[in-house]
Amino acid sequence: MSGDRIRGAFAGLAAGDAAGWPATRHRAALHAPWSRRLHRELDTFAEEHRVTTLPVPFALNQPVAPLRLGPSDDAEWLAWTVLTIDRPRAEAYAELVPLRPGTGPESIRARISVATALDNLAKGIAPPASGHDNPHHFDDAAAVRAVAYGVLRRDPTPDAQVTNAYDGVLAARAMAAAVAEAVDSGQVGRAVEAALAELPEDTAIGHNARLALAAARKAGDAFAAVPALDAALLDHVYSYGVGAAQTVPAALALAEAAGGDLTRAVPAAACLAALADSAPALTGALTGACGGLEAIPEGWIASARTLTGCCLPDLAGRDLIELADTLSEGIA
Repeated sequence: MSGDRIRGAFAGLAAGDAAGWPATRHRAALHAPWSRRLHRELDTFAEEHRVTTLPVPFALNQPVAPLRLGPSDDAEWLAWTVLTIDRPRAEAYAELVPLRPGTGPESIRARISVATALDNLAKGIAPPASGHDNPHHFDDAAAVRAVAYGVLRRDPTPDAQVTNAYDGVLAARAMAAAVAEAVDSGQVGRAVEAALAELPEDTAIGHNARLALAAARKAGDAFAAVPALDAALLDHVYSYGVGAAQTVPAALALAEAAGGDLTRAVPAAACLAALADSAPALTGALTGACGGLEAIPEGWIASARTLTGCCLPDLAGRDLIELADTLSEGIA
């Protein structure tokens, strides 16, 4: 059963990634730059003319495949972690340095924490300073990658410290612990408790996790918890919705409120628009690990398993579930 839950964790993360509205924006990077420039111009037109019809990513005369439902950055960085997990972490990241920044077909796209860490490595700043001296040390990039460490029951700290610090590292430890417990037991309550054990109450992420869980428990179910979580976690002041102290608590709360059911938890996570870049993916990983691959609708599996390479071009065409099977065989 653990093999099915490992596949569920990976497919669940990819399905959640696909469900969030930013995924289409990420995948639109596979189109010519002029299409995204035109998108921005249409957005400006709507603002200037007080028009409420807002543009969405579009293909026009380009292939429409990149805009179909599918995973984006979270799934690709999870896959990259799987492929490099046995290597010294700074060494693995250093190989990405020549690909960032750039505009060519091999250039990568990444969160601010990762991009800054690569810049730090290029300057000779090694971890943990590469993650500490980083304006986005608090984001959830390492928490996404920690799903791979969770299924292997490994400590994600060395990986997390390359790109993150403080709450960013605690988030990775919490996600790894929760996924490990979910894969072992299939019980969301035990997974949440495993995560809380990694989150001290006197940290922002620890405080928020307990606050979010209390709010969701009072609401009663995942969809009912959305307004409560919006009020409890989101101040709507900051310009990016990838703070680990918000996304990981939301994922824990919604996974528990849904009883570990991905089909209830992920749609609710996608309703938190300000956290939609990663909260649905993290929620999907937790609930997918609880229910296993068989609990995920086949249509979502088919749509989410194949990577496009929108952020890591070398991964185009990779099958995320096949990568999960590789990990499962290694454990066995």
